[in-house]
Amino acid sequence: MTLALDIDKLTCVRAHRVLFEALSLVLTAGAFVSLQGPNGAGKTSLLRIIAGFLTPAAGIVRIRTETGAILTDGEDRARAVGWLGHQDAVKLQLTVGEQLSFWSKLYGDGAAALAPFGLAPLAEVPGQFLSAGQKRRLALARLTLTKRKLWLLDEPLAALDAAGKVLVAQSVRAHCAAGGIAIAATHEPLGVDGLTLHLGGP
Repeated sequence: MTLALDIDKLTCVRAHRVLFEALSLVLTAGAFVSLQGPNGAGKTSLLRIIAGFLTPAAGIVRIRTETGAILTDGEDRARAVGWLGHQDAVKLQLTVGEQLSFWSKLYGDGAAALAPFGLAPLAEVPGQFLSAGQKRRLALARLTLTKRKLWLLDEPLAALDAAGKVLVAQSVRAHCAAGGIAIAATHEPLGVDGLTLHLGGP
């Protein structure tokens, strides 16, 4: 079976305000979507609904895994997605190497994630001494370790320099080329070919 994401007539209401309604979208393996729109349009809310963190006012989200399983329950979907949000979840007391070692016990080889994101020289540096951009790189490295096929990225370029932004684009392209799906909410183009979905206006 082929990986797929099916968003069916989704409506989101926050603070008694309709952010979007009757939103439908079907994505299959290899798809990339750039989610755009002004602040408050519902970009983060849409990502959180897909991930199972928020409950929609109406509609349903289905993830079809490569094994053919159909995931509609929020908790099941949450376990199937790779999430990169505004918070980088960096433990201040642990070194970069220790943090990737911890995640590697859950997902894979942490050492292999050091070099692609320029983290090898920082392996012994505690999280509290990392810059915002370095923390973002560490969060991206952790995302690649999850081996999860559906990536949801909320402002993935935040705090990154030009080289870091290139790494994000390369990682997303590689992920999609390997049969994954990626959706990125961003105010700045990633430079990855795909669909563009606008919320809150044309």
